[in-house]
Amino acid sequence: MRIALMQHTARPLETERNLGLIDDAAAQAREQGAQLLVTPELFAFGYVPAQIRAQVGAEEVDAARARLRGIARDRGIAMVWSLPGGEAPDQRGITADLADEHGEVLTSYQKVQLYGPEEKAAFAPGEQPPPVISWRGLRLGLLVCYDVEFPEMVRAAAVRGAQLLLVPTALAGDEASVPGILLPARALENGLALAYANHCGPEGGLVFDGRSVVVGPAGQRLGELGAEPGLLVVDLPEITEESAPGSADYLQDRRADLHRHWL
Repeated sequence: MRIALMQHTARPLETERNLGLIDDAAAQAREQGAQLLVTPELFAFGYVPAQIRAQVGAEEVDAARARLRGIARDRGIAMVWSLPGGEAPDQRGITADLADEHGEVLTSYQKVQLYGPEEKAAFAPGEQPPPVISWRGLRLGLLVCYDVEFPEMVRAAAVRGAQLLLVPTALAGDEASVPGILLPARALENGLALAYANHCGPEGGLVFDGRSVVVGPAGQRLGELGAEPGLLVVDLPEITEESAPGSADYLQDRRADLHRHWL
């Protein structure tokens, strides 16, 4: 499977402009033969939790979702996007949707691990485990940003059979340890591939460092971007239980019942 990751700078609450960038990325990804495009966390509205809470209503979220479904359908490419939930501002979380190339939403997820005081004040945390579905011969799972930094979150997807984990993110600052250390570790210890799509540049008072990356099930980098806007297109290797020959089988060897008592 060939997948693409969009990395760009959103402008806070300039929804039409931001959706236009997603449309451009979808067109370019499809031209390069990608079957699936992953976009960054909350990109349609920009990563501005307090402003979204105060100024974005359910109708605007519904309109953005409809436009994103239309982009997937018109460009003929499956997509992962992240939006505020459709509930009232004091009840909604940060969500991710996976839609197929016809614009039909296949599965959705609400971010469980909210990051920092501003995000926690603006959104409600999810309670459900990451969804895992079959699509084009692969088992795909969804997480959002900070979720993937927790071993328990990735393990929850892995034990449900995920082979490729799709992660819209908004990682600000010079946090090289996340794409450089944590993501390869999460992939290796669970025997799955991981696609991580970030913002880049100044946005809403933060500076996003980019570093979007696709990591293989042996922890190897299959492709990565720097700090500038770009489109990363990667051909995934065949992902099977034998994708990392010679490595420890952490899923098989774990003693989950014992660990559960410890935790």
